[in-house]
Amino acid sequence: MATDVITIQQLDKHFGDLHVLKEVSLMVQSGEVVVLFGRSGSGKSTLLRCINFLEEPSSGVIQVGDLRVEVGPALRARREKIRQIRERCGMVFQEFNLFPHLTVLENVIEAPCTVKGEAREKASKRAMVLLERVGLAEKAKEYPIRLSGGQKQRVAIARALAMEPDIMLFDEPTSALDPELIGEVLAAMRDLARDGMTMIVVTHEMGFAREVANRMVFMHEGQLVEEGPPSQIIGSPADERTRRFLEAVL
Repeated sequence: MATDVITIQQLDKHFGDLHVLKEVSLMVQSGEVVVLFGRSGSGKSTLLRCINFLEEPSSGVIQVGDLRVEVGPALRARREKIRQIRERCGMVFQEFNLFPHLTVLENVIEAPCTVKGEAREKASKRAMVLLERVGLAEKAKEYPIRLSGGQKQRVAIARALAMEPDIMLFDEPTSALDPELIGEVLAAMRDLARDGMTMIVVTHEMGFAREVANRMVFMHEGQLVEEGPPSQIIGSPADERTRRFLEAVL
């Protein structure tokens, strides 16, 4: 029986006077792939960053597995719980954020060795397995400057997986790539989905969403407007705002 691995309740986020997230509630089950989509500025990336507390929410509840955090004045006192949530959530950004002075292998093992205190030999063995998984084992000794954008993003995926997360969060992982490189990154993400990884993906790649997502969620002006399986959302959206957006991107 599937269990909820992420529960978000009445989440709000303000940047000064700007109300970016407005009472957002969302549940994601173990092994589910959820695609968030919507116009730029609708709050998609902010929602992802609030899940692992890269952004501090203004109010609401975030629960990842058995770790529940109620946002409020005492949030800073929950630093240990927040640290554990971050370890459970791997994140891949629009930009690759690789360390240019480290090789591909060194980029992948940096966090396990530094954050978790893993022995370099153990971390390196697992890193090579992950690089093989994303098709880049032969690039282990290369530096990021010698990689294409698609290769860099696949290294970023391997780096996130090296922390053995329960959930993967993808923030428009193909938006910085040339069109001919997008396919290789999406292929790596499809493999993760087939392996049962729980994923929340911010993307406008509707073909990927149609093929891989269990559920699509349309966001507009900081609110979740409509959600459902891809066949329903893409084929016959119920909300006029969803329909207009899809007409523009498809």
